Amino acid sequence: MAKECSIEENKKGCNCTYEPCSRKGVCCECIKYHWRMGELPACFFPNDVEKTFDRSIERFIETYRTRGRWW
Repeated sequence: MAKECSIEENKKGCNCTYEPCSRKGVCCECIKYHWRMGELPACFFPNDVEKTFDRSIERFIETYRTRGRWW
């Protein structure tokens, strides 16, 4: 059985700073959108990197390599 999406609960943990985002809190839509763009969602990045809006897979790999798994 699929679990219901808890948008308000998801928003509490969302570090996305892009304000007009219509997908905020709807993780399944957010992931699909960013993957189509060759990106990862904001929650895959530390706050300082997320604020650059460079959510490329390359930036994720670079950040992961330099900072490790838990920033």
